[in-house]
Amino acid sequence: MIRVGVGGWTYEPWRGTFYPSKLPHAKEIEHATRALTAIEINGTYYRRQNPKTFESWRKAAPDGFMYTVKASRFCTNRKNLADNEEGMRNFFDQGLVELGDKLGPILWQLMGPKQFDPDEIRAFFAMLPKDWGGVKLRHAFEPRHESFRNAEFFALARETGVAIVYAEADDYPNFADQTGPFTYARYQQCREDVEAGYGPGELDRIADQTRGWAEGGRDVFAFFIAGAKVRAPAAAMALIGRVGRH
Repeated sequence: MIRVGVGGWTYEPWRGTFYPSKLPHAKEIEHATRALTAIEINGTYYRRQNPKTFESWRKAAPDGFMYTVKASRFCTNRKNLADNEEGMRNFFDQGLVELGDKLGPILWQLMGPKQFDPDEIRAFFAMLPKDWGGVKLRHAFEPRHESFRNAEFFALARETGVAIVYAEADDYPNFADQTGPFTYARYQQCREDVEAGYGPGELDRIADQTRGWAEGGRDVFAFFIAGAKVRAPAAAMALIGRVGRH
């Protein structure tokens, strides 16, 4: 399946562009989860949530919708990622498994200066749980330093089933290697002067790309993140129009 969305659902400039101008703020999540087929929850990167919050998000979304969850910065912005057992336990214990069958992959995004260290990454990948509270987990890993363009890194990811994020951005390298059983893509170049964020030809290219990944047997999660954020929902809906809803 190809699921397409944006990061979060609370963004004031989306009112009048994505959300009806008079839509109550409490209804934004319902609107977003019906217009899109996935959302990357990014509030978890900044602060701890609670089980009731995750439960409310699950109930707000229709069947078939999925949330991905961005891991806490207290887990990923560290000198040594493997020195992280307590932080990782705190992250998973906040209740994200309350999302149930609407829980998609966990996104582990590194800071830009973080460089590849094979022993550190091997130990970190070994720490990633395969399930929590009876819910199976999938993991996507987004490095942002060129040193990760390394055959040993790709091999470690394949051995552990971790998907390396495919990220199209202006300021970070892009790693196209498919190492996990699913694909996690983040398109970060929306332009404000284009109504759909990307031109028709660009969206056709992205649609072909995501279909290719899916035809290879992978679930695909594609998000429009950053760039001109005000255009991200339009880009996501334009892509859904090309690849269909599932």
